[in-house]
Amino acid sequence: MSISGLRNNRQHKESSVIDKALDDSFANIDWQAPWLVHLNQLNYLSKAIQRLSNTNQQIDTSTNDNQQVDIIAGVLNKGFLNTALKQPSQNLQTSLPTTKPTPENQAHTLTFVSQSALPEGKAYEYFIAATGNIPTRDNLHDLFNGSIWLTFPKTKALLNYYHMLEIAKQDIGDGRGRVRDTITVFDENGAILVTSNPNIGKALIDFDWQESLVAPRENWDDPKSPSADASAAVYVFGHALLEQLVTPRKPLCAHSVVINVSQDFFALSLPKRIAFLDDKLANYMDGLLSQDNITPRHLSPLPILGVPHFWAENANTDFYEDAFVFRSGRRRGGVNI
Repeated sequence: MSISGLRNNRQHKESSVIDKALDDSFANIDWQAPWLVHLNQLNYLSKAIQRLSNTNQQIDTSTNDNQQVDIIAGVLNKGFLNTALKQPSQNLQTSLPTTKPTPENQAHTLTFVSQSALPEGKAYEYFIAATGNIPTRDNLHDLFNGSIWLTFPKTKALLNYYHMLEIAKQDIGDGRGRVRDTITVFDENGAILVTSNPNIGKALIDFDWQESLVAPRENWDDPKSPSADASAAVYVFGHALLEQLVTPRKPLCAHSVVINVSQDFFALSLPKRIAFLDDKLANYMDGLLSQDNITPRHLSPLPILGVPHFWAENANTDFYEDAFVFRSGRRRGGVNI
C-alpha cells in the first residue's frame, strides 16, 4: 500500500473508533524520565497514553486490515505508521519494520495485535516469526515492550530470530536453554552502554564503579541535553526494566552490553544515534548469541540509577558507597565490542 493509500484507508475506519480508557497504572508513568528520552515516537506515545489514562477517549483500534485490536496495540500500530510516514519511500511496505526471516518463515511486516490472537499452545516467539503479529495486552509491560519494538526493531527481530532457531532445535517443553535464557534476560532487563572511551566500558565490565560511573562523570551524556563532547551514554532496552522504573528503586540493576563507537556518534541527533545503534546492537547480539558458551553471565550488571544524570541523588559520590547495590565483581574481562 502506498502512503497516500494509507491516508485514504485511515479515513474509512470510523466503525473502529470506540470509547476506551486505560487503568490507573498508566497515569504513573513519568514521560520526562531520562531513561525514556530515547524512545521512538515518545511525544506521540506520551500524549496518547496520558489522554487514555485520564478519561474515556476515542481511539482507532483497527490494524491496516481493519482487524480489531486492544488499546495499547492500536496506539503502538499508529507509532509504526507515524515512523513510516516520515520515511522517504512512497511504499508503506518498505518503510515498516519486518521480522527477520528463518528457514521456515519469510519476512513479515510487524503489526501489534490483541493477545487473544495468539492461538492456545502456540509459542509467542513462533507466532511473531510466522505471522509478523505481536500479541499485546493492555498493561504497562506490553506498552514498554512495544515501545522497544518501535525504537530497536532490527534488534528485537534479531532476538526473535534466535528464539526461533533454538525452538527448532528442541521441543518447547524441554526448557529454554542458555541461548534463550540470555535473550530473555537482555530483552526484559537489558541496557546498552555506548562509549567512545573503551576504558569506561572495561571498568563497567570489571565492576569498577568509580572508573565507569564516578570519575568520568563529566564525560557522560545528559539525556535531556545531549552533547557532541560526551563519551558515554546508556540506553535502556529491557521493557520489564522500564516497567519497574515507573517506580524507581536504587537496587534496580540492568544487564548490559558495551558498544564501543567513535566520537562521531555523539555528534548525531538522537534519532540518528538510535537508528545507528539499532544496526550496531543487532550485529553485536548476532555475534554474541552465536557463541558456543553464551550464558546470561556475559551481560554486565549495571545499577541503573547509578547512571550519571539518571537520578539526582547520584550527583553525590556517597550514592555509590552502597555495597548492597554497587557490588564487587564475581568475574573479570566480560564481553564488549
